[in-house]
Amino acid sequence: MTHSSPTDLLTLHAVRLKGFADTAAVAARFGLDPAQTGEDLLDAQAYGWVTRASFADLTGWSLTGSGYRRNTAQLRDELDQAGAEKTVTAVHDRFLPLNAEATQVFTAWQLSSGRPAETLRRLADLAEELRGLEQSLAARLGRFIGYHERFTAALTRSDQHPEWITGIEVDSCHRIWFELHEDLIATLGIVR
Repeated sequence: MTHSSPTDLLTLHAVRLKGFADTAAVAARFGLDPAQTGEDLLDAQAYGWVTRASFADLTGWSLTGSGYRRNTAQLRDELDQAGAEKTVTAVHDRFLPLNAEATQVFTAWQLSSGRPAETLRRLADLAEELRGLEQSLAARLGRFIGYHERFTAALTRSDQHPEWITGIEVDSCHRIWFELHEDLIATLGIVR
């Protein structure tokens, strides 16, 4: 049975996965209500779990050390509650060789001067692999739903706009893949 994560976990975890994000982006990550997410972030700020900062024209939230520890404890408890450790560990083991390939593919894309067909084919293959990984994860933890759809949408958008492969200003294939990697290691409590 799929476990549904509580919103306080999802809010902190979205900040963790995004690194630095405004309230709308935090809410959007897991489809949370933006107004409630704003309140949850203010509560988390009062507990010292998040901080809000501005840089030039950007304002956003990031985790504090205390918030990182809080989210780690939440994820550990959730993993135990859902009985999902074996599943997430197995998916992580399947993910590692795919991650090595993805790293090569993204590097090849960044170093190319065109739109190499071989790189696009390899990304399409990774999207299919991602489908299977997500299905296994989402069967146990609902918060893993959406990675495949986001990755595939970014790959489709790259037909017109190449930045959807490795761009940092959009929800690119590279950002989504990196986020999944962070989600897996955070869920398992692995320190990089």
